[in-house]
Order: sequence, then structure tokens, then C-alpha cells
Amino acid sequence: MSFSKDCGENEAVTNFREYLRIPTVHPDVDYSKCVEFLLRQAQSLNLPSNIYYMAPGKPIIVITWLGQKPELPSILLNSHMDVVPVYSEFWTHDPFSAHKDKNGNIYARGAQDMKCVGIQYIETIRKYLKDKLVFDRTIHMLFVPDEETGGHLGMKLFVGSPEFTSLNVGFALDEGLASDDDSFSIYYGERTLWHLQIKCTGTPGHGSLLHENTAGEKLHYIINKFMNWREHEKLRMKSCKLTSGDITSINLTMVNGGCQINVVPPELTVCFDVRLSIAVDVTTVENTVRNWCEEAGEGVTLEFICKSPFIQPTLVESENPWWVTFKNECDKMNLKTKTYIFPGATDSRYIREIGIPALGFSPINNTPILLHDHDEFLNEKTFLDGIDIYYNIIKSLASV
Repeated sequence: MSFSKDCGENEAVTNFREYLRIPTVHPDVDYSKCVEFLLRQAQSLNLPSNIYYMAPGKPIIVITWLGQKPELPSILLNSHMDVVPVYSEFWTHDPFSAHKDKNGNIYARGAQDMKCVGIQYIETIRKYLKDKLVFDRTIHMLFVPDEETGGHLGMKLFVGSPEFTSLNVGFALDEGLASDDDSFSIYYGERTLWHLQIKCTGTPGHGSLLHENTAGEKLHYIINKFMNWREHEKLRMKSCKLTSGDITSINLTMVNGGCQINVVPPELTVCFDVRLSIAVDVTTVENTVRNWCEEAGEGVTLEFICKSPFIQPTLVESENPWWVTFKNECDKMNLKTKTYIFPGATDSRYIREIGIPALGFSPINNTPILLHDHDEFLNEKTFLDGIDIYYNIIKSLASV
């Protein structure tokens, strides 16, 4: 199904709004309509497309524009098709209506994260074809599933497949974040994600007695250590004027245990979400946490629910020709840019992990950061300006 455009509306904006109306929302995402839409876009560009499945029901779409020298490493333009859940009652407009108000603000889940970027890639290629441009390097547009739930059945599996190897990727672009000022944010790496569970066992008994060696005492010791660490990072962030990506974040997210209020439990567990700064040594930090567990007393064990490896950030120095090309184009357009470590996690970590340089970049400025929030929106002018920005950047990357 396609939607008629508003009177006088740019065709790219119409495509963007149609894409936003496809509810690829968690949980239990149905990607079928999204696949139909993207294949129709490939046909409109007269470009070949392929669908791969690394897991059942998790399609990966690749639309390819072959370069004049296909033996050269290619350019990968990555975006994800899925979006996070919504609480419709808190939205001004239906989150899957792609409502456009009188100011040109388009409201929808995925407007910023990141269906805008996927369509901007498509419309950039459409402009190249209209202008009859050709490039040495092949350009692949990649649309992946389930990024919002970690990419475990999407990009994580795909980068290890022969299908990905055949793309011969030399450099990748992926999502960034909006900027609420006039600058554009560029992300060259991500922190190391750890999800920890610490189990504390001890003496059970009646709640009226002061037992020795209880699980609660050990839990108290562990929580204090993590909260002191957290406070230290908060002070660093404030005193040194650091961003979220520069520091290690520590958050207590779950506490479990006990069966009745007057029974001292034999076991209590606590879970922490930890995102390690790229500046710390992960082995040293792990040893410190294990020492805390030993100090808390016997019967305290550490389990990693998720233990991501340290992944080398992409070099944003003159030694990296991809970065030099990207930054030079930004400078030519007089774009004010700032480089950051991404505070969360994106699929580009899997690309960097296999040694391919990648930058996270969404050409959105002067816009409140509303990914995963109520009333997520993107202004149509900002969206169209982003296509012009990509036009210059991707053109140079494909020619370098």
C-alpha cells in the first residue's frame, strides 16, 4: 500500500512518512510490510536488492549500487528497520500516523531513530541517479532488524556471514543522535557494555534475630562499592565537563530475593548496568569487582549476563582517510561538528569489532533529542537538509 502525498509535498518527505507509518514496533515485530516497502524503493531506483535471513522472521535487506571499480572496498550505509514501543496515550498524535503539523514537524516513532536516515540514504542515491553521477566504489544500503533489542539476530550474526563478507565493506555509516544546538554530532566509538548480577548468600533465619553472615550485609557492601563508584563518575562528569560517553555509567537496575518480611533470606541478588569508558582497562575493572565480591564475604558470586568486549573506536585523526574525507566535506559545507563516544549501543559496534571503520551520524541539528521519547518528531526541512548533507559526504566517500 502506498500513500498519496500532501499537496506540494516533496516526494522524499512522502516516502519518509510512508515508511514511518509501518509499525515495525517491538515486541514481536512483523517486518513484512517494511520489506515490501524497501523492495519497492529498490525497484524505483532500478537497483538490485537481496534479502537474507540470519534467523527466522528477521529479514536483512541489501540494496546495491555497483561502482565502476567493484573490486575496491565498498561503502556501507546502515540503518535499522525496528522501533521501540510507544505509550500512545502520552502522544499528541498517533505515533504511527506520521502527522505533519503546520510547522512541518513530522510526528512518529522512528522519526529520529532511525527511519529518517534510511530514507535519506535512499533519496540521496535517487539524486545521484537523477544527476547521472557514477562512482568508483560500490554503495550498499543495508536495512537490518532488531537493533533496538541488541541486534543479536540481525547485525551481530550478519557480520560473521559469507553474505556480509561478499559486500567487501571498507567503511560504514550508521546512526548518530540529534543535536539540540546548531552543531552536528559524530560518533566514532561506543563504551563497553556490561550487565552484572551479583548473588549474595548467607545465614537465613527469623527476622527478630541479629544473625551473623547474612546475605543482606553482603549485599549492602556490594551496593555501597558500586554506588561510590557511581558517585565518583558523576563528580568527574561535572567537574571536568565531560559528556555521557566520556565516563563510566553505573546503575543499579534490579534487586531480587526474600519470601516474607519476617524471614531473613538465604540469598539476595543485585543487578547493575555498567557502560565502561573507552579510557579504562576492562581487565583491571573486572578484577576490582571480583575483589569486592571476595571482600563482601564467602558466598558472593559474580555473573556476567552480558559482557561485551572492548572494541577499538574508529580513528578520527589524519591517519584515517575515511575520516579526513568525511570531515573535509563537513567543513566545505560549513557544518559545525563535534565528535563523541556514543553513550548507548548501536549496530556499528559489530562493524567496528571486525575491523571496519564506522561513524555514527544523523544529520539532525537544532532539534530536541527525542529518540525513545513521547512525541518524537523531525522537521521536514531538517530531513531534506540532511539529504543534501549526505549527498556531498557519500559522494566523496565513494570517490576516495
